[in-house]
Amino acid sequence: MKIVIAPDSFKECLTALEVAQAIEAGVRRIDRRARCIKVPMADGGEGTVQSLIDATGGRLVKKRVRGPLGAPVRAGYGLLGDGATAVIEMAQASGLPLVPRAERDPMRASTWGTGELMRDALDRGVRTIIVGIGGSATSDAGAGMAAALGVRFRDRRGRVLREPPAGGMLDRIAAIDLDGLDPRLRRVRVLVACDVDNPLVGPRGAAAVYGPQKGASAAQVRRLDANLTRFGRLIESALGVPVLQRAGAGAAGGLGAGLLAFAGARLRSGVGLVIEAVDLAGRMRGADLVMTGEGRVDFQTAFGKTPAGVARVARRLRIPVIAIGGSLADDAAGVFAHGIDGLEAAVVRPMDLDAAMAAAPALIADAAERVLRLLRIGRRLR
Repeated sequence: MKIVIAPDSFKECLTALEVAQAIEAGVRRIDRRARCIKVPMADGGEGTVQSLIDATGGRLVKKRVRGPLGAPVRAGYGLLGDGATAVIEMAQASGLPLVPRAERDPMRASTWGTGELMRDALDRGVRTIIVGIGGSATSDAGAGMAAALGVRFRDRRGRVLREPPAGGMLDRIAAIDLDGLDPRLRRVRVLVACDVDNPLVGPRGAAAVYGPQKGASAAQVRRLDANLTRFGRLIESALGVPVLQRAGAGAAGGLGAGLLAFAGARLRSGVGLVIEAVDLAGRMRGADLVMTGEGRVDFQTAFGKTPAGVARVARRLRIPVIAIGGSLADDAAGVFAHGIDGLEAAVVRPMDLDAAMAAAPALIADAAERVLRLLRIGRRLR
C-alpha cells in the first residue's frame, strides 16, 4: 500500500515534517509494509521555507541583513534540493515580529533586507526565487527591496535618495532609475506566494487594511495611502506596470506591487507554488491513499489552505484523501465538498492547549492508527 503523507505544520507545535513522521508512526502500527511517502507541505506563509527544505532535501542559508528599522537581523532562506530554487519568507528580514511593539512604525520601515536576501540568492546562481509575502512591518510598496537590488530613486532635483526608502518618504520620489537594477533578475523567474487580493491603495489597500496593525495612526494611514498612490502612479507611468488596483499588489505593505514592477514577478497561490515545487502530483502517482492535515480543520480549510490544495491534486488522480486536524470545528464537514473524503481529530477528549501540544506526536499517531483501522474494516465490508 502506497500512502502519501502531505500535511501542513501544526503552527507553534510541530513542523510539517514532524507531523508527517507522527502520521507514519500511526500507519505502521497497522501496516508495517506500507510504503509511506512523506511530503511536508505549506501554504506560502509561515513555515514554508522549512517545509520545502524538508520536502526537497535542501538547506537553510543564513545571512545578516538590514531589518525593518535598520538594525541588523539574522535572516534565513531556503535553498532547495535542486540547487536552483530559493524560497524567501519576507517576514524573516522585514517582518512585524522583528520590531518591538512600542517601536512599530510603517512610516520608517523598509523592505531593504528582503532585497538583500534576494541578491544573496542571485549570487548563488538560482534560476527561480519564490517569495512568501505576509507578516510585514512595512508599507513601502517594495521600494526598499528594489533599492537593495540596485534601483535608484531620485527626488525632484534629480538627487538619489541615500537612505533606505520607507513608506513615509515615498512622496519624495520623483523619478525611478533602473540603470543599476541587478541584471540577473531578468534571467530568473520570481514567483510570489500571495493569497490575498488587496489592491495597493484605497479602502481595501495596503495602508487602510494593514497599516493600523503595523503601528500607524489614523492620520498616518491617510498619509501612507496618499504616498502609495503617488508612488503607484509613478510606477505605472514610468514602467508601464499596472499596480494601483491589481489584486494582490497591496500584500505585505505593497511588496506585491514592488515585486511586480521591479522583479517582473508573477503572483500565485501559496499552496499552488508549494505543490509545484515539491512535485506533489508526481509523488502521488500510484498512491492508494493521501493523508494530509493542519492544526485546526474548519470550513475555511477549503479555501487556499494546504489540505484543500493537496486534495485538489489527489482528486485529479482519483486518490482518496483523509485529513487529520489537531481539532475539528463544527463546520469542518464543509470540506467534504472540496475533495477531502474523511476527517479525523487528534484531540478526542477534553484537555488544555499546553497538554495537547506537548502530546501532539502521540495524539497524531493515534489518529492515524484509527484511520487505518477504519480502512481495514472498510475492506472487509467490501
